[in-house]
Amino acid sequence: MAELPSTARVVIIGGGAVGVSSLYHLAKAGWTDCVLLEKNELTSGSTWHAAGNVPTFSSSWSLMNMQRYSTELYRGLAAEVDYPMNYHVTGSIRLAHTKERMQEFQRAKGMGRYQGMDIDVIGLDEIMRRYPFIETHDLKGALYDPNDGDIDPAQLTQALAKGARDMGARIIRFCPVSSVRRDKDEWIVATEQGEIRCEKVVNAAGYRAAEVGKLFGRDVPMTVMSHQYILFDEIPELAAWSREAGQKLPLLRDVDTSYYLRQEKNGMNLGPYERNCRAHWATPDDQMPADFSFQLYPDDLERLEWYLDDAVRRVPILGTAGLSKVINGPIPYAPDGNPLIGPMPGVPNAFEACVFTFGIAQAGGAGKVLAEWVTRGETEWDMWSCDPRRFSSFASAPDYAVAKGMEVYGHEYAIHFPRHAWPAARNRKLSPIHDRIAALGAQFNAYNGWERATWYAKPDDDTSEESTQTFARSGPWEKRIREECLVVRDAAGILDLPGFSRFNLDGPGAAAWLETQVTGTVPKVGRIGLCYFADDHGRIVTEMSVVRHSEDLMTLITAAVAQWHDFEWLKSHMPADATFKLIDRTEEYSTQILAGPNSRKILVEVCEANLSAPWLTHQETTIAGRWAKLVRVSFAGELGWEIHTKVADTATVFDTVWAAGQRHGLKPFGMFALDALRLEKGYRAWKGDLSTDYTVLQGVLERFVKWDKPAFRGKAALLNEKQQGVKKRFVTLVIDSPGECDAPYMSTLWHNGQIVGETTSGGWGHRVDKSIALGMLRADLAVPGVTIEVEIFGERFSATVQEDKPLWDPENERLRS
Repeated sequence: MAELPSTARVVIIGGGAVGVSSLYHLAKAGWTDCVLLEKNELTSGSTWHAAGNVPTFSSSWSLMNMQRYSTELYRGLAAEVDYPMNYHVTGSIRLAHTKERMQEFQRAKGMGRYQGMDIDVIGLDEIMRRYPFIETHDLKGALYDPNDGDIDPAQLTQALAKGARDMGARIIRFCPVSSVRRDKDEWIVATEQGEIRCEKVVNAAGYRAAEVGKLFGRDVPMTVMSHQYILFDEIPELAAWSREAGQKLPLLRDVDTSYYLRQEKNGMNLGPYERNCRAHWATPDDQMPADFSFQLYPDDLERLEWYLDDAVRRVPILGTAGLSKVINGPIPYAPDGNPLIGPMPGVPNAFEACVFTFGIAQAGGAGKVLAEWVTRGETEWDMWSCDPRRFSSFASAPDYAVAKGMEVYGHEYAIHFPRHAWPAARNRKLSPIHDRIAALGAQFNAYNGWERATWYAKPDDDTSEESTQTFARSGPWEKRIREECLVVRDAAGILDLPGFSRFNLDGPGAAAWLETQVTGTVPKVGRIGLCYFADDHGRIVTEMSVVRHSEDLMTLITAAVAQWHDFEWLKSHMPADATFKLIDRTEEYSTQILAGPNSRKILVEVCEANLSAPWLTHQETTIAGRWAKLVRVSFAGELGWEIHTKVADTATVFDTVWAAGQRHGLKPFGMFALDALRLEKGYRAWKGDLSTDYTVLQGVLERFVKWDKPAFRGKAALLNEKQQGVKKRFVTLVIDSPGECDAPYMSTLWHNGQIVGETTSGGWGHRVDKSIALGMLRADLAVPGVTIEVEIFGERFSATVQEDKPLWDPENERLRS
């Protein structure tokens, strides 16, 4: 057994595929003084019983990047580290039963081609050619991925371990961690074999990640699901075909039914994701054992009967095989099914690389991403989809994590439609006027747990979950969204916006420090301004509205989902001896957006504020005797105000504004309408149009850069980029003859048969009656009037580059009126 060192640069807790990949990639980055601690033997958790499938498919751009990297790494790993591995690149076929599934596949094909992968959508004849044992009578087609396959999880882990050791990293087995503590700026990790002092710690403990998280005072949002797969005996017809063809069958996934079927030697492996699933260790009377290494749950085949029957109908030769073995083991699930990779929320110099549902497929990419977080404090790709800070404290409630984990597991292969809201574990955080807007017909979705109205239905509208399962623009919401947009244009609309993240920055030197953190200028006292935060490479980290109350008192307002991310960004860059403080006040206030040409007429009836104060000003007033802050901005692009109130006063203020508004045509509007309205103004959305995949200059945000400031984060990189020339630019596109769908995120842009960019968001603008896409385009084409093509679910549509100004009210006359 290896001797425990007394110091290390990084300690990784957990020896599964992800933890060992993290060690390997840290060593490749030159950080060889790193130690991995495993409580038992390597792979003793979920890795040892994993099926080992290695897909590249994902509907997420960042997850596809990560999985693509894994396949590229695995292809050359055995030779690189001199360790034999069974890695079978068989290709895969994903079956489609519906038009919507084919649309999803076309989108995945577009993203894959952009990333250099030869993914293709194929018809029934091609399915039969590649998989001769299949029944295709009820299918629409399939997605074929030539890079898919399977790998031996134990061999993969040992290969990565050998590579890490050969570079100087250390692995200590049979060494459980008992506690961690901070000593000055370092961590001390205590084990049965002694203590290690280190700079940084990584929780890579797999399904035991919540247990390890508690050592840091962190509640990890996760549950543990039981996943079963069935191994079948040899099938003579399959053996004969494989001998003649000289290959294995492609891995088959019937995603609409929810299982995969893989050739295993000359037998088969069936792995369903059943709706009648089970969470383990999820209640007080079902505690996780102190040690579950290399163990399985008892078989529970009744849950799989329907899926087995369906698979036999799909591939009849499966019905001739005897059942050989059932594997039923624990797999961790986060509330959205994506892993946790990145900074541990609220804990300095601690990171997470855990809760991997597809840990073998993602281990290679995860190790790369984790190593970048640890060594550089940033990642090559924007990895918000996996960032632990995407969840705030509500998501760690056990009943929430279990309900969402079961929902995700039971819909593992589900299509994620743009208007669909997943129903499990809802109503966690409610607006003070939730009941009022529900009575008005509000349909809700959760934003960082906050229930917000997405659109307002009328009594006869179809509000079923089934109605939302479409990519099409049309649906019961389409007419209502248009009505909401036009009432904002012609009269006035009010949108309930609970959960706006807001932080007070207060104390001597606060404004001077903030000037060094933003690319532009901190607004003057009494004003509000939009500020951009760049990283050292000039990439867009976040956008915040800064409301300046006095010389050194400001409120920074940002997206609901950005609460933990943005707070930690600010906190981590504050000087240790700061004379000012940062306070999260999100839970204390709520917000209404009042917008439209009649909004001033409404406010004049309910308050005595100076309503002629110009755009981008703010003031305090009283409405119905309650304090309110009026901020003259409008994400909807019309004359309007944000009305900020204390939570306890929100209902009274809303009732007063609503009553006065009835004489002026006031109606409610929701988040879908707001999204349509902001597209017409070219306003960017966080983690779509604004992300670390793009620089501030690529985002065409130079008007928010004050070059003559002595210093600001990212200035040197942005100056260099400006001198070298910006390679791609943010553009607004109008799709000339749109089909039934608008452009989703990461739709490919084409010009003369070449890929020249991607969309970052899209939708229908009801004031201009056009299909709009925002995106990033090769700089030489980012010229008004240039025609390109936008690939939308496999079809290419002509689109025209617009001027760098809003489509609606281009001179902002209505906004400033």
